[in-house]
Amino acid sequence: MSPIGAFVVTALPPQPLSPLDGRYRAAVTGLADYLSEAGLNRARVEVEVEWIIALTDRGLFGAAPLEDAQKESLRALYRDFGQAEIDWLAEKEAVTRHDVKAVEYLVRDRLETLGLAPVAELTHFACTSEDINSASYALTVKRAVEQVWLPKLRAVISALGDLAREHRDAAMLSRTHGQPATPSTMGKELAVFAWRLDRVAAQIEAGDYLAKFSGATGTWSAHLSAAPDVDWPELSREFIEGLGIGFNMLTTQIESHDWQVELYDRVRHAGGILHNLATDVWTYISMGFFAQIPVAGATGSSTMPHKINPIRFENAEANLEISGGLLQTLASTLVTSRMQRDLTDSTTQRNIGVAFGHSLLALDNLQRGLTEILLARDVLLADLDANWEVLAEAIQTVVRAEIVAGRSQITDPYALLKDLTRGRRVGHAELVEFVDGLDIGAEAKARLIALTPATYTGIADRLVDEL
Repeated sequence: MSPIGAFVVTALPPQPLSPLDGRYRAAVTGLADYLSEAGLNRARVEVEVEWIIALTDRGLFGAAPLEDAQKESLRALYRDFGQAEIDWLAEKEAVTRHDVKAVEYLVRDRLETLGLAPVAELTHFACTSEDINSASYALTVKRAVEQVWLPKLRAVISALGDLAREHRDAAMLSRTHGQPATPSTMGKELAVFAWRLDRVAAQIEAGDYLAKFSGATGTWSAHLSAAPDVDWPELSREFIEGLGIGFNMLTTQIESHDWQVELYDRVRHAGGILHNLATDVWTYISMGFFAQIPVAGATGSSTMPHKINPIRFENAEANLEISGGLLQTLASTLVTSRMQRDLTDSTTQRNIGVAFGHSLLALDNLQRGLTEILLARDVLLADLDANWEVLAEAIQTVVRAEIVAGRSQITDPYALLKDLTRGRRVGHAELVEFVDGLDIGAEAKARLIALTPATYTGIADRLVDEL
């Protein structure tokens, strides 16, 4: 037996398996309030409690409306939800083997403690687990997105906007297909990302968060058997909308999850744009366009002391890929359910927090990374000065206009400039000499001779105002 084969390790104390719960916990902790198992159970208690209040408020089955103090004590079950409830549910679920049933038992137990035993049978009344779950997921995802994830996305968009305005006039050589191309400004290029992200953020902000509350197969059958004269669909709509989420009237046993598919596809879309941002800024750093600000005490390489690695953007890139893969899986799985119900959505939805966690971690790195770079304008200008041939576009376009105006007899100006510049470097003096010899009007010639790569940026500066 090899030494490795014979080696026996001592078991470690309990450790987080996911880096989101270990190394990166501080960056994503806000999501745990909503998208953790405990966060989901707190929302389940909230839905169960509010359903009891909704039923008693209407005096159904002879139940008297609860007094305000009773309602407040009941609502404290989810407002003050903490470790005691987490532990209680864990013990109960070990027996029930059913998480929603454990929540029901928790609420019943607390009703006894609060002296509200007479309404205990209204706990989980006529509900299937998915009624509670669909409302709870809609609440937790909505709160996580609106209170944690979207503010971080908006912070990145704001940081991009600030950089775009700061560098709006910083002329830079563009690269299309990786080759020198018509100059732009760094501000305008960053503004493109801010504008793209703002558009997707607005779509996410306008999205639906839907729940169903219609019983075992979406027909309100049990409800009607207990109270045939009650307009249960309307009562359910009022209840769900009263929670601050949307109501899905037409479902099977489960809410169809289409709103989740839409949301995760949009978040993944935003992630794709952010990934593009991360790789572009990384490339600009490698080209020397951006210098990185040294962080005191930080180490870039274990062996090369000079290095400052663009780790914020590399971390973001990798985490966006992980998040995007999970979001794609969530969307493709949740869109389908066999006939009236299967449980593939149950285990899939337990990974919503993981998907958003990696996305939030990427956003955190991008936000921090964008504050740790400085634009090297001298490098941008040197790059422009080494590529005067990019003015060939301007020259041939002006010549075309001169031909149309009857001030030039040149034929095929594109070919003329192609012969001069394609695949070779052309300096300032050579271009001036070339333009001076062109058969065009004096005013056009003067404009071209005055042009430089650094001034050939069109309205790039003004485009930043589109933000």
